[in-house]
Amino acid sequence: MLRAVMVGCGQMSNGWLTAIRETPALADGLEIAGLVDLDPAVAATRAAGHGLTVPTGADLGAMLEKVQPDVVFDLVVPPARRGVVETAFAHGCDVLSEKPMANSLAEARALLDLAQRHGRLHAIVQNRRHLPGIRQVRALIDRGDLGEITGLHADFFLGPRFGGFREEMAHVLLLDMAIHTFDAARYLLPSEPVAVYCQETNPRGSWFARDAAANALFDCAGGEVFTYRGSWCAEGAPTSWESGWRITGTRGSLLWDGNLGLTGACRDDAAPADGLFRPTRPIVPPPAPALAAEGHAGVILDFITARAASRDPLSVNTDNIRSLAMVFAAIESAETGRRVDFGTGQEAIA
Repeated sequence: MLRAVMVGCGQMSNGWLTAIRETPALADGLEIAGLVDLDPAVAATRAAGHGLTVPTGADLGAMLEKVQPDVVFDLVVPPARRGVVETAFAHGCDVLSEKPMANSLAEARALLDLAQRHGRLHAIVQNRRHLPGIRQVRALIDRGDLGEITGLHADFFLGPRFGGFREEMAHVLLLDMAIHTFDAARYLLPSEPVAVYCQETNPRGSWFARDAAANALFDCAGGEVFTYRGSWCAEGAPTSWESGWRITGTRGSLLWDGNLGLTGACRDDAAPADGLFRPTRPIVPPPAPALAAEGHAGVILDFITARAASRDPLSVNTDNIRSLAMVFAAIESAETGRRVDFGTGQEAIA
């Protein structure tokens, strides 16, 4: 039985604890051994609300000394993340953190170095990788129906009224949401994004203080392009939270709603070519996979099974920092009005 301490008992912790309790593969092998929050009353209330009779408190170091867990689930606000990860590593714990990995790329690099020096595993929640739809699209790409991928184009248009801190944030769309789409694009692209030009706006009628919309064009190392158009103040005709996608290749194109809606066509070389356009045939997608767990539960299960098998989870820190690099490069481009080169692979994280 793997023992975990959860730190940060705000609203997000409800989803984590529910996912763990309702996913047999997690409930049978994972024990929540303690809850920590800056407000100890919040930690105690969260434990009681989920029927957990475990120690609660405000001091993470003291909790780790007391219960000696194997892992720490880090759900704190981003400015507190580095301190939590450092404390967990110092007590011999591996860490699964909520996104974003860090408040800056420099801080993310420092956490990579820290994990390496301590010999600890650190992964970050990117729940879109653990949904049947994206696995189905990845399988279709790998099957070759589209030929070589030349472009990914993602639209994200929603109008949520969160209230609170988000409506006052700078770069709110890029910092708080776009990393999900950027990370999903990296999961599907054949090569890494290396440069970006990005424009941020705050459209008329926006209820956000600033930066509620963005348009970004990424160049990739292999010559592919990834484009992102997004807005958090777009009311009507919403996309899914997973974005709406067009994927183009040398042999065909795919439209994907971000979930299980796939339509596409590829060139039909068996049909006679006559006229302006070459003949095409509909793409029959591979079946959507049955996953042992999806979303947040899938991330948690991947983390604990990867740890047991001494392999990297899908969103290990050395991979996730590249998605974070896309965010900060897009912000730099929006602020400076110029194209930003941020390098491939190791160059992006060195």
